[in-house]
Amino acid sequence: MASHIVGYPRMGPKRELKFALESFWDGKSSAEDLEKVATDLRASIWKQMADAGIKYIPSNTFSYYDQVLDTTAMLGAVPERYSWTGGEIGFDTYFSMARGNATVPAMEMTKWFDTNYHFIVPELGPNTKFTYASHKAVNEYKEAKALGVDTVPVLVGPVSYLLLSKPAKGVEKGFPLLSLLSSILPVYKEVIAELKAAGASWIQFDEPTLVLDLDAQKLAAFSAAYTELESALSGLNVLVETYFADVPAESFKTLTSLSSVTAYGFDLVRGTQTLELVKSGFPAGKYLFAGVVDGRNIWADDLASSLSTLQSLEAIVGKDKLVVSTSCSLMHTAVDLVNETKLDSEIKSWLAFAAQKVVEVDALAKALAGQKDEAYFAANAAAQASRKSSPRVTNEEVQKAANALRGSDHRRSTNVSARLDAQQKKLNLPVLPTTTIGSFPQTVELRRVRREYKAKKISEEEYVTAIKEEISKVVKLQEELDIDVLVHGEPERNDMVEYFGEQLSGFAFTANGWVQSYGSRCVKPPIIYGDVSRPNPMTVFWSTTAQSMTSRPMKGMLTGPVTILNWSFVRNDQPRFETCYQIALAIKKEVEDLEAAGIQVIQIDEAALREGLPLRKAEHAFYLDWAVHSFRITNCEIKDTTQIHTHMCYSNFNDIIHSIINMDADVITIENSRSDEKLLSVFREGVKYGAGIGPGVYDIHSPRIPSTEEIADRINKMLAVLDTNILWVNPDCGLKTRKYTEVKPALTNMVSAAKLIRTQLASAK
Repeated sequence: MASHIVGYPRMGPKRELKFALESFWDGKSSAEDLEKVATDLRASIWKQMADAGIKYIPSNTFSYYDQVLDTTAMLGAVPERYSWTGGEIGFDTYFSMARGNATVPAMEMTKWFDTNYHFIVPELGPNTKFTYASHKAVNEYKEAKALGVDTVPVLVGPVSYLLLSKPAKGVEKGFPLLSLLSSILPVYKEVIAELKAAGASWIQFDEPTLVLDLDAQKLAAFSAAYTELESALSGLNVLVETYFADVPAESFKTLTSLSSVTAYGFDLVRGTQTLELVKSGFPAGKYLFAGVVDGRNIWADDLASSLSTLQSLEAIVGKDKLVVSTSCSLMHTAVDLVNETKLDSEIKSWLAFAAQKVVEVDALAKALAGQKDEAYFAANAAAQASRKSSPRVTNEEVQKAANALRGSDHRRSTNVSARLDAQQKKLNLPVLPTTTIGSFPQTVELRRVRREYKAKKISEEEYVTAIKEEISKVVKLQEELDIDVLVHGEPERNDMVEYFGEQLSGFAFTANGWVQSYGSRCVKPPIIYGDVSRPNPMTVFWSTTAQSMTSRPMKGMLTGPVTILNWSFVRNDQPRFETCYQIALAIKKEVEDLEAAGIQVIQIDEAALREGLPLRKAEHAFYLDWAVHSFRITNCEIKDTTQIHTHMCYSNFNDIIHSIINMDADVITIENSRSDEKLLSVFREGVKYGAGIGPGVYDIHSPRIPSTEEIADRINKMLAVLDTNILWVNPDCGLKTRKYTEVKPALTNMVSAAKLIRTQLASAK
């Protein structure tokens, strides 16, 4: 019985790629140094899977930034502003597209389906010239083969690539991107021909858009694409891989009728209805790559349950046509549980990271082939039983409080317009008030202080003194810049979710459970294993300390319940909304404590609310109902004069704007600049927004410093569709990933732009 892994984490068990990328970007190491780290990581990954007995090992799933950008490079679809003159695309052009440079901005970045991973959105139009400009897929296949590992090269499928793209600037919004299919397929044919010549016998096309709601025209594009590729693919076994949700019945029918395709990969963890489609009719003679091991969470697989599912599938597709696989790429989970030497032993027994999931896949394949490891399966069964019966998982008081939430929508009693009037009388802010999103640069020295405190190398007193000094520096800088509503810079926090999870019950933490978010940015999601509550205040000390340093309003900074949920590894033994309500009640206590301590502006970030939106429209309403309700629970009982902010970033918000309004926040700051001000179009189309709103005026994920004139131009575009009295001026997101040499001039220009427009508005009266 064969086994397969859809994809594997790229950063390395100790984030080796992250540090190599950042060293290269900072000019401290060469391209050769970066390539050496990448080569060593790839070799290690391939060897690990081969040693574990995996038959179908992927290649070309490694990336220096993301796999969609890799495909853009492969196709030579470089926007003109990057002045690429042809030839093999090198690091300069590649990273300019991803991060921008001193003269041009980066391409748009958005979330990869409903995950916290991001990709660079291709910019295409009728004049885009496609040419084979990156041989990465072929080179990595050859690299693995030279090491004695025959891999399955993985490409982003041509139809999904186009469906995930957007019309380039200056191209009509309604431009049919699928009309470019005939233009990109010749490049795909070249790649396929080179892979065949190199000896590849399998090729994997990732077509995850097949899980979306697709109309007949889009489904026809899949038939057209793979029919056109059929002769090029002759002699190859072709796997089309889908993941993250059920494949709708019509999409399943289209996919399984593609004559050039040998095998179909399905997510059977999140796609339980797909399982029924397979059982009701699977094409004879085709392979089924059954994704039964969860690639998006860290819980050990219930091997007995998965084996039962596989046995039922074996009876349908045949023993020689069933391949055990992961539900999706393992890049969405942590790398290796072996690195967690300090994790609680009971909780650790419940978990499986990427390395362990590879072993699970192999164990299931061997069990199906009659070589079941009885001891391994018995240990797994014992761990499953332990988790179900552990008293640390359940808190009856918390469950009772969460159940009591039903029957109320938890809205503040006064409408937002009246609240804003009351808040303005107290805060006395100017027109176009300026603020930032929360974090300030995380310097090497600051990281050292946190690291040494965690390792007990410095005392609590020394730690508090150091953090207070950092807060004082950040407050003083904001006052010098003349920012209106200040933040304390979050120097005590390495990660916005981890910080809160460490202070909430029901959470566990890893030392090395890093997951890539974008580029070199990694996050370490906490593990929600039980019922959630807040034993003690979490932020009041630092917020009040910061407020004592200034007479200007200081924002209390919290992460919202939906974002904590979506950016954690969540327990899978109860519905997600129940866990979210528990977190909401914990954050509600913190909000009320901040207000009682004199904090007049409280930001409850919901950066990940859009990210958690289900991929199928039929499921949207239910999710948005409980997600928005969870946010309202956090602040439903505070005074009218306390101003509630929220923040959202790097997703497409236009389709949920009414739910955002329904959150009933006083002010929302929201990503805008990197997506070509796409957000503003919703207001041009007539949506009325009465609360305060700060569409970001510059992209913080690029080192580029925008000019005063550029920011002023953005503000004027906003004023064309938004009332002056509700508009705020702020960056797109927090500043923790930037350097002070970038932050100071950028914020200086931002404040100058706001003052310039204020002057123009005053003189126009």
